[in-house]
Amino acid sequence: MNSWLTAAALGAAALTLTAADALTGPARAQAPAVQLPAHVDDFQLTDQTRFAQRLYYYAYAPAIVLMSETSGSPVSEAAAAKLETLAASFRPKGVVFFGLDSSLPDNREAVAAAAAKQHLTVPILMDEQQLVGEGLGVQREGEVYVIDPKSWTIAYHGPVSQADQAIAAVIAGKPPEVARAAVAEGRPIAFPARTKAAEFANISYARDVAPILQDKCVSCHIKGGIGPFAMTSYEVVKGFSPMIRETIRTRRMPPYYADPHIGAFKNDQGLTSEQTKTLVHWIEAGSPRGSGPDPLTANAGKTAPEWPVALGKPDVIIDLPAFQVPASGLVEYQNPVVDNPFKQDVWLHAVAIKPGDRRVLHHVVSNTVSDPNHPADIPGGSVGSYTPGAQPQIMADGSGAPVPAGGKLHFQMHYTTMGRETTDRTQVGFYLLKAPPEFIKRSVVIGNFNLTIPAGAQHHTEVAYLTFPADAWLYTLYPHAHYRGSHVELKARTPDGKETLLLSLPKYDFNWQRDYDPVKPILVKAGTKLIATWVYDNSAHNLANPDPKRTVTWGEQTPDEMMYFRLNYRWADERVGHVRGDLQQKLQASGLIGALDTNVDGVVEPSELRGRMGEMLKARFAALDANHDGVLDAAELQAAMPRGRMARRQAETPDL
Repeated sequence: MNSWLTAAALGAAALTLTAADALTGPARAQAPAVQLPAHVDDFQLTDQTRFAQRLYYYAYAPAIVLMSETSGSPVSEAAAAKLETLAASFRPKGVVFFGLDSSLPDNREAVAAAAAKQHLTVPILMDEQQLVGEGLGVQREGEVYVIDPKSWTIAYHGPVSQADQAIAAVIAGKPPEVARAAVAEGRPIAFPARTKAAEFANISYARDVAPILQDKCVSCHIKGGIGPFAMTSYEVVKGFSPMIRETIRTRRMPPYYADPHIGAFKNDQGLTSEQTKTLVHWIEAGSPRGSGPDPLTANAGKTAPEWPVALGKPDVIIDLPAFQVPASGLVEYQNPVVDNPFKQDVWLHAVAIKPGDRRVLHHVVSNTVSDPNHPADIPGGSVGSYTPGAQPQIMADGSGAPVPAGGKLHFQMHYTTMGRETTDRTQVGFYLLKAPPEFIKRSVVIGNFNLTIPAGAQHHTEVAYLTFPADAWLYTLYPHAHYRGSHVELKARTPDGKETLLLSLPKYDFNWQRDYDPVKPILVKAGTKLIATWVYDNSAHNLANPDPKRTVTWGEQTPDEMMYFRLNYRWADERVGHVRGDLQQKLQASGLIGALDTNVDGVVEPSELRGRMGEMLKARFAALDANHDGVLDAAELQAAMPRGRMARRQAETPDL
């Protein structure tokens, strides 16, 4: 039986003390009978700095300390100061500290501002749905939980004033002298769901639960889909309910990772707050069947569609050459070139790439190859891309992706091995516009080919940007890194210095990469910098890390790393009949200084130069610094690059 069901079933007979057991007199009479869990289940929450924090990631720590807090309370501020003192003492020994804010009136911005004002270094986890606070039995601010990761039990629960002895005991592998102590100070934290806990057994599977699963999960969890099981009945869902609860609490499913407080996107597949609480509370109540028909039985005879349902069968399908993937080892990139099936200029409405074997296909990148004997009348570019978890690429309203007639189509195929041989036969489906669009879909990449991630670095940051030379409308945001990528954000900085976050992924997952298409196109004014910030985890604690002992640089293979952020957009001043290739060249040229200028001040100082390119520029710095001001500006950097190389760089920039 699961621990969260055990606690509910055993009630007062559980082995742990309730918070009320530690109180006496009037305080005890007023305290709700809230029970501490016998086992602390895994969870993921985003802290006040927008980073995701997953509890079981810190299984390596000798102890984990959580303290309940509320924003703007003198009691919480005093307790937070004491927690900082504890952290200063025990962090050198590997202990991990967090605040936990489960107060519904609090918001992340206010919590972040208050933490900065108090100079706090302990991250504060925002428990906006209260599921973690509910599970831990939080009742008021100032409750400290010392968790032993060896058993995932609460070794100590009480005020911060007595936590030091408990932390020291857990580090030493001993039980604390005081395991439970009353927390008398501080205001109570309201948990409305607690008063309704008895009603969770009445959550309707037929009316409340199954419709959520049908809407958010069944597209993958269907026969032939990429989900590990098909949601075809109540019995199936109930059997997998512990796993469903765990993946929801750790934010791994559904695989949509955009911060809900930043931006609004068309392809939002995430659960709403209410949907999340409904599913978790229903499972914690025992996943009752209730009355009514089972909506999921309609999926029993269905299989995953061959092509996207919303698009239907493509107008044109091409088969890429079959490739036999070996059982092991690194596979060099494959670069098949096929005849362009279009004998006249066409404009794409959408592209869908169907992997032959998604277990081994890491990515597909493509581009048109013009016929040198027949100059193109329209620009060329990408004819589709694929990465794990990718959805079809649909051009924004009024725009299309140009494919000039004739020539060839080039595809870059990256495969990873899986322990046995297999043959991949990937297909590409094109959906055509019946007439030329008004606008041209453009793509560009914010990247840093010079990135260097030190061996063992747990929190390494890389920054790069592009500067838009003219007004543009932004349609798609697509971040990409490999196994060490852990967090990514994109922000816009206008010439007056104002910054706006456009996208934040508190936790990046290599296994699920997707385009993020704003509900409304985002206007990017001339002179605006779009700044991508990537954080990498090259430590041994990142279980997906191929080699934490290695200093990692840019590379195409998965054991290497990438700092990559694609943008799809259109120029405000560009039309099909008025092509602005000059703007595209200026935008791409800005990427050179954008990759080197780590503090984003518009110039490059010697201290910012790293890696192979940095060493080359350092050696020539004095000669390149034409105005002798001690820094390199965009023009001086541009002069350092051979013209032929820059031309190739602009022409060959991957247009995913």
